[in-house]
Amino acid sequence: MFFIRIAELNVMIKNRYGYVERLCKNYMIDGCSEEDADIIAFATDEQIDAELEIAETKASRAYAEGICIYRNLCRELPKKFDAYLFHSALIEYEGRGYAFAAQSGTGKSTHIAIWQKVFGDRVRIINGDKPIFRYKDGRFIAYGTPWCGKENYNVNDSVELSAICFLERAKENSIKRISPQDALMRLFHQLLAPEDLETVDTLFPLLDKTLTSVPCYLLGCNMDDEAATVAYNGMKN
Repeated sequence: MFFIRIAELNVMIKNRYGYVERLCKNYMIDGCSEEDADIIAFATDEQIDAELEIAETKASRAYAEGICIYRNLCRELPKKFDAYLFHSALIEYEGRGYAFAAQSGTGKSTHIAIWQKVFGDRVRIINGDKPIFRYKDGRFIAYGTPWCGKENYNVNDSVELSAICFLERAKENSIKRISPQDALMRLFHQLLAPEDLETVDTLFPLLDKTLTSVPCYLLGCNMDDEAATVAYNGMKN
């Protein structure tokens, strides 16, 4: 058992294996008791067994426990904290947060690496795969988490979310802003699907706030360096 702090929340992790503790080492906090916990997250044997059954590659129970713990943690976020997991790669550039989302295999990790190549160390990768978005004081803040994809891109920090960009492979680089209606299904495909009506009732108004307050873009991109420049120029205003 240990505590971490993510998305400005104290999370008590009840683990049985050491993997998740090692994963979360940069997010750990001391001096907390169960009464201080905003969320208590753990995984049951049944959940771990189910995760191992659907795993595309052979995984250990310790690894599966880590996945289940984060999933259970994130299921609590919309209900009380105006927050949710958004499957994306999150960067900070010039003090602004940009989240890049795409179908698996499209190349969002490659794309953010191009940003670093083009713009140098002015780009920070806050999270490579599973950041948390939280609505606070009339704006969305995006947070790094220990769960960050195989490249292990993560920083224990946050940034105001300035834009969401959906990636599609294309021969030529181009970007356009899309309407909230066009963005809705693309957004929904990157969420942890709600399991109960309480989550639905809290998550959907939160998504509406996202789409009305954060501009969304569609980027057709190849893997040339120009893709980062096109994306930036299209979203910077």
